Amino acid sequence: MKRTLLIVMTMVFGFAMMAQNAVVKSNIPFEKINRTDKVAYAPEQSAASAMEYNIQRPAVYKSTDAVSIINIGTSANAYSYGYAGGQKSILAANNDINTVTHFHRMGGILDPGGYSGDLGYDISTDGGMTWTNMVECYTATNNAGGEYYTDAGRYPNHGIYNPMGNTDPNEAFVTFFAPTLDGTNGANSWGGYGWGRASIGDLTDTTKHLISSDPANGKFQYIPDAYTVTAMGDFWVADLNQDWRSGALVWLNETIISHGIWDAASETYTLEQEIIECETLPDASRPALQKIEFTPDGQIGYIVVLSDNGSVEISSGMSYYPILWRTEDGGQTWSDPIPVAIAGEDGIADVQNYLSDEEIAELYLPPVPAREEIPFTTAFDFDLSVDAWGNPHIGVVCGVSVDAYTIATGISPSSRYAFTSVFLLSSTDMGNEGSWYGHQMGRPVSFRGTFGTDFTEDNRTQICRSEDGTKMFVAWLDTDTTVSAENSSPDIWVRGYDLVLNAATANDMVEDRPSNVTWGSEGMFQAYFFIMSNVALEDGAGNFTIPFTYQQFEAIDLATQYKYVQDFSFNQADFIIVGINDAPVAKQEFVTVSQTMPNPAASVARFTVALAEAAMVNVTVTNMMGQTVQTIPARKLQAGVNELQLNVADLSSGVYFYTVEAGKEVVTKKMIVK
Repeated sequence: MKRTLLIVMTMVFGFAMMAQNAVVKSNIPFEKINRTDKVAYAPEQSAASAMEYNIQRPAVYKSTDAVSIINIGTSANAYSYGYAGGQKSILAANNDINTVTHFHRMGGILDPGGYSGDLGYDISTDGGMTWTNMVECYTATNNAGGEYYTDAGRYPNHGIYNPMGNTDPNEAFVTFFAPTLDGTNGANSWGGYGWGRASIGDLTDTTKHLISSDPANGKFQYIPDAYTVTAMGDFWVADLNQDWRSGALVWLNETIISHGIWDAASETYTLEQEIIECETLPDASRPALQKIEFTPDGQIGYIVVLSDNGSVEISSGMSYYPILWRTEDGGQTWSDPIPVAIAGEDGIADVQNYLSDEEIAELYLPPVPAREEIPFTTAFDFDLSVDAWGNPHIGVVCGVSVDAYTIATGISPSSRYAFTSVFLLSSTDMGNEGSWYGHQMGRPVSFRGTFGTDFTEDNRTQICRSEDGTKMFVAWLDTDTTVSAENSSPDIWVRGYDLVLNAATANDMVEDRPSNVTWGSEGMFQAYFFIMSNVALEDGAGNFTIPFTYQQFEAIDLATQYKYVQDFSFNQADFIIVGINDAPVAKQEFVTVSQTMPNPAASVARFTVALAEAAMVNVTVTNMMGQTVQTIPARKLQAGVNELQLNVADLSSGVYFYTVEAGKEVVTKKMIVK
């Protein structure tokens, strides 16, 4: 009761302050989150709905292409990429095997008669130059006597698992996860998950697993936006727990975590699930979007949502901000929610200062509010990555809230940009309060594009990192206002940031601006629903090639052609815009040792040793009495992440300690044998 009263008082106080000090002009356009939900199945190949919207392509392009773009796979419709910020784990890259994979639903011109509920991937093992397309790895079979298969895959996510030290793509795996309409959330509705892995080297070697919702115990599986795969092979999924049985949303203030645990012996997964609290204010309802990401060793991880839980005074009842949960033990335990205030006295100064004084005067009636009194907000989609030191980084559009949970989207007369900006929000202390800084990536001119009656897409901000986690690349969609008044004829824009040098990339004109990836190419003005890979490809000579894909389609419900951008890259020499802010740079420890996985272990316990440079490494296992029970003889390990294994099958159940000596440093961790 006291807590509820406190929240109400905070909301009243916040609105009172806004009413006194910050009145937005009535002519400022704004957008709310698109809450349209596919509660039940709607036919996706209807001729009637396909005629509601036809994309208008520009007639003239530049005579030379800036980047090379090729056709890859196809689908029966455009729903694989999700919408309103949705699925982003569609394009994956792995430097050790120089491989890029693109995941999607089947069908389209390359799969005549193919079913959109089947799933497959396109793959390149030479860094995106040549491709094998339409490799089917998941087939829907459960017709159950109805019109649609209940195990048909929708809105898939995926990743690459490459065993530590492997350089042969044939020994790696594609992992995947997708919601299904199995009806366990209610008749003709969601509730199922379909997941598994496919061997790259043996196209017949695939696995398929299904799991349903459990409404009796309050678990309603829906459409996960959050998916990642660690270097250990484990996958993680986060899904917002929500009940649609009445036909309307009942947000349960919880997140469903699905953890796929890789077993090297059987080359398959076992699935564990847990539910953690994700409480938000009633008016904020469920979060706008959710993401999950881990360090390569799978030990430090973050769940992040965009929402409002009432903990940021100026934003309470008014605007969105990131809220994160952190694990430091491989997902066994999660922290309490950590709000990342972007507005108010404790907000991120870089966000509060991206608007000029003229722009603020264009937004607000006199008296113009102080910057600390403005309810800055994130938009409604974002992406998440983790750096070399275990710190979270968020790529997101920030702006000003006009009304509760909205964002101002008009064009500033003075700057000619929208009243928004794309940011890389970076922590230097594992997400803790006071450790966040904002790196401004670029100012867009548009925000939302509409495709059909309810299919919308905003800037679709995404983030990619370098292999070593010292650089972040943020990309988004933006439309030239001379081509379209809304973001429906987009180009891909991108900018890189070096966390060590505290420097951003310049564009081709050596300007302090982002780069337009698709300008001058066949993708210009039509890079619809683009996807950016999770990791950049590197050649060892300072070049970072970023894989991109986008969709080409005439209507959402009709067949889709996927396009791949082969050769957009930054060089180390492009990071020349120095001193964007004064954020301190985290320093990498010489040696970092992960927790064993699984823990407790019964046969084999895996762990990683991350080294700043190559070194001789020795491992000793002791029991509670200090007696040595096992050793790994000293050997030289390379810089980066190295996977080691302990055979614990012959050890008695109990607590043990494993000590890693690397150079002059010694790290001891605890493990449990069952």
